[in-house]
Amino acid sequence: MIEIAEFLHYGTIACAVGMSAFGVAIGEGITSSAALQAMDTQPSAKGDISKITMFCVALIETAAVMGLTMSLFLLGAEGHTAHYTGIAELGILFAICLPGLVIGLVSAMPARAACLALARQPFFTQKIFRFTLIAQAMIQAPVIFGFIIAMFIKAQAQDVTTLSESIRLVASGLCIGLGSIGPALGMAIFTRNACEGLGVNRNAYNKIFSFTLISGALIETSMIFSLIISIKLTTTSTLESSSPLLTSIALLSAALCTGLGSIGPGISSGRTSGAACQQIAVKPELHNILSFASMANQSIIDTCALYAVILSLLLILWS
Repeated sequence: MIEIAEFLHYGTIACAVGMSAFGVAIGEGITSSAALQAMDTQPSAKGDISKITMFCVALIETAAVMGLTMSLFLLGAEGHTAHYTGIAELGILFAICLPGLVIGLVSAMPARAACLALARQPFFTQKIFRFTLIAQAMIQAPVIFGFIIAMFIKAQAQDVTTLSESIRLVASGLCIGLGSIGPALGMAIFTRNACEGLGVNRNAYNKIFSFTLISGALIETSMIFSLIISIKLTTTSTLESSSPLLTSIALLSAALCTGLGSIGPGISSGRTSGAACQQIAVKPELHNILSFASMANQSIIDTCALYAVILSLLLILWS
């Protein structure tokens, strides 16, 4: 039992760094490749392109830094890892690795679009630069939420004494990990289209910027739902459960319900707002109509994630 627990413990440490670094490295490579392509297209803007590339790469690195930080925390734990603690730490693996891998990959989408937009609009550098940094910061939100949940799990893992308590913490990490995938991809699709729009029509900047702040919040709504369920799982006690097996199944089902239920709405919301953003760039005079239509549709899309949250809460209460 001790050997299995130690394997899970050190496996979590390795994956937290390895999977995050894998996604980040590919994302940084795509960004650097796009920067070189943009410099070839517009050599006079190579200084500005290099600047925005360095800042984008630094923000993409956030996922790897979070993974490394959590691994160091786990590596610094004293003594042998108990059997149930090793199982509970799998929740940390899901909470850190899934967002880190996905965000590292998708963060390259707006960064690439921003480099090419600078090549097309070399005299609009400052506003494209500012917009891209805000967009990249918004994309990093899921990995920060995942890190917070991972810290909650770590704080409780050493005191776990039953299998149902271990599964509860695994479910918490699984919920935020899966729930980050859709919103992260949706935000990347949307911000990529927004950056492309700035390259097409710089005069639409103010309209695209205001639309981005509102639409970004709607895209990440489903991720907030996942965060709520994850926090609920970390604060739910299973010590008095009469049927530990059924309790464990119910808690895992609650995590999967919200986690998987957030993927579709996150992606669809991003695609909807991204399409509206492209049209705003082409026809900024239709900004009000396009914005209203997009946000109305995004609100309807997010109700799907809300249904999943309601069922997850019922499953947690039932357990």
